[in-house]
Amino acid sequence: MPIRRLTFTAACASALFLPVVALAQSAGDATDLDQVVVTSNRTAISVNDALAPVEVIDAEQIRRSQARSLPDLLRGRAGISMTSQGGQGKLTTLFLRGAESDHVLVLVDGIRIGSSTSGLASFQDLPIEMIERVEIVRGPRASLYGSDAIGGVIQVFTRRDRGAFVPRVRFDVGSNDSLGYGMGFGGASERAWFGADFQHTRTDGINSCNGYFDPITFEGAGCFIAPGSQPDRDGYEKDALSLRGGVAFNEQWTLEGHALRNEGDNEFDGDFTNRSETVQQVIGGKLRWRPSEHVDLHLTAGRNVDSSDNFLDDTFVDFFSTDRDSATLQGDFGIAGDQLISVGLDWLRDRVEATTQYDETERDNKAAFVQYQARFGAQSLEASVRRDDNEQFGGHTTGSAAWGLNFADAWRVTAGYGTAFKAPTFNELYFPFFSNPNLAPEESDTWELGLAWQGDALTLRADAFSTEVDDLIAFDASQNRPNNVESARMRGVELGADASFAGFDLSGAISYLDTDNRSGDYRGNELARRARNSARLDVDRSFGAFRFGITAVGEGPRYDDVANTRRLGGYGTLDLRAEYAFTQSLTLQARLANAFDREYETVGYYNQPGREWYLTLRYAPAQ
Repeated sequence: MPIRRLTFTAACASALFLPVVALAQSAGDATDLDQVVVTSNRTAISVNDALAPVEVIDAEQIRRSQARSLPDLLRGRAGISMTSQGGQGKLTTLFLRGAESDHVLVLVDGIRIGSSTSGLASFQDLPIEMIERVEIVRGPRASLYGSDAIGGVIQVFTRRDRGAFVPRVRFDVGSNDSLGYGMGFGGASERAWFGADFQHTRTDGINSCNGYFDPITFEGAGCFIAPGSQPDRDGYEKDALSLRGGVAFNEQWTLEGHALRNEGDNEFDGDFTNRSETVQQVIGGKLRWRPSEHVDLHLTAGRNVDSSDNFLDDTFVDFFSTDRDSATLQGDFGIAGDQLISVGLDWLRDRVEATTQYDETERDNKAAFVQYQARFGAQSLEASVRRDDNEQFGGHTTGSAAWGLNFADAWRVTAGYGTAFKAPTFNELYFPFFSNPNLAPEESDTWELGLAWQGDALTLRADAFSTEVDDLIAFDASQNRPNNVESARMRGVELGADASFAGFDLSGAISYLDTDNRSGDYRGNELARRARNSARLDVDRSFGAFRFGITAVGEGPRYDDVANTRRLGGYGTLDLRAEYAFTQSLTLQARLANAFDREYETVGYYNQPGREWYLTLRYAPAQ
């Protein structure tokens, strides 16, 4: 349903729910997300106790970064390499630890998202202003989540209001005729909470592509357009709406729900299609029962809609739409000492609707998993196993184990091993004439080793990994269809540091990645579009009502193709930002992105934005 219908729904929900909030009297037990991570183990665990490499980006970090989008927030972080086909709103893909762009599981408030046809999550369509927290887990998590989690898991949490009910308003302007505004309200009583936000963003964008196409030889590259045929700027416009609320009936029972919808109108360069109207929607709910401090049961269910209507100028061409329904029943049981056993059942159904007539349009996946976590003095241990039963390829079992040791007061060493898999997409399985219904899942094995030091004002971490992926799906020219014909190895080291001293807040990451294509004629080549080296540094400092900061991101060269014949140069960008707080509620922010106006590409023939400026006026009373 369009935004205007969701807005009406928001008004109705507010009228029904606010009296419940006002009448609530006793406190429910809420988890403080600023001190724990929930994605790595599907249970709440201290960030410092997590055995998997984890990075948390909280609400304060998001606000002061002045990031314009989720890809803008994530780029350059440990283990992450991103590519973009132009400016804001354009197709963005993410490689985590060098794994394929569809080897990353993406969750929004616990609900799995992503296109069932392409296998990709639309990072560019998740509205940054409605995001309160991001958790990045590097390494295999398939033994807990199933398919996709080869490189890791990224979970986005939308805003959850706490404290008094307050309004909030935002207005911003910037380069390329960018304009944005947002408004919302939210708050909580002792037992319930509710919030609603709306956001509008538009920009004329940049000329996304410098590709070419020869109509005589049918040779081309990039966006496959005739030279000079589409030299225009490619704009982007979106409307987003977020609703969430919950109530703790008593100390045992809690019910919460959330809805997020983003409608985009995206222009790009192409001779076949050059505009798309997109929808990214996530709706979910969670019922929790905690009869004692040792037992925690919860039922989660939701739906993700990922759709695109595609046009050539104003002429409709085709559409693709996928619905992903999911449900989880999980129980966490504390046993003797610091030990926890989690058992769960997962259900997933993918559906496809499109102008293209797929050979199959629906499939189910059922799964069961069990996890054991324990702490014995200075040592920590976790192990998990999962069995998936997929309607298309049958059964698949994955497992993982990890161990950690605290020593010398501030030091910790960790080691782990895990298997993972990726189920074939509908395009690979069922697209007419160019698919293969007999495809098997892609499979991986990963070894990890980590070392961390935790001080009062300084945290250091180093992680090394080695991943081998077999049965990679690629186009098999001998059969004129995709097949399980490739394999690859990814090895790397990630270094991270966070520090606070003399009023400065610093956060930095350096990543080294060595990829090896182990397939046929391309054996020994690097995997396409992965930078071997990358780094990010964030520095912030407050001076009374003023705050200043910089973000520096650098990536080394990469190859644009599997043959390693087209090399894209490395680049470095510097973003400057400042803000002034007129009051505790009213703030003016200014940002200069890519201050030195660097020209670079992360995908061949696709331009990246040059120097850009933005001003944001924000009214947001503290809760």
